[in-house]
Amino acid sequence: MAVRRVRRIIRKIDPWTVLKVSLLLTTIAALVWTLGVWIAWSIAVQRGVPNAFVDIFERLTIAVTPDGQLYFRVVLMLAIVWVIVSTAAMTLGAVLYNLISDVVGGVEIVMLEEVIDQPATSPTVSTRPVIRVPASADNSALSAEDTVENL
Repeated sequence: MAVRRVRRIIRKIDPWTVLKVSLLLTTIAALVWTLGVWIAWSIAVQRGVPNAFVDIFERLTIAVTPDGQLYFRVVLMLAIVWVIVSTAAMTLGAVLYNLISDVVGGVEIVMLEEVIDQPATSPTVSTRPVIRVPASADNSALSAEDTVENL
């Protein structure tokens, strides 16, 4: 297989597409992060980790209450803020890229493309027979020259 170099230039990025894709990806990431924190907190509560921290802070005369519901609300609000801020930043980045690429000319990418070597064959023209039907039905004996014609 032969390989040829192909030069591509990325000049524009659609901000609407970046908005949709980044919103979807950051929402999925925020859901995964929130679920992970919830599972980690559940395991920590089962192991008694928050109560151990409360005991340590009581010895230091610091009042701490392990309120899982409050922590989960904070994690959920941080996830929502992160989705909004990161989606806006990515969309703004696409708009800025479009403005800069108008001046600079875009990003050039050189790719390698495989070319399949096919043997050169000459196209063959196939002929189709044409059948002539006589106008009168009484002449049924036709010769080969009368019935078939090569195109």
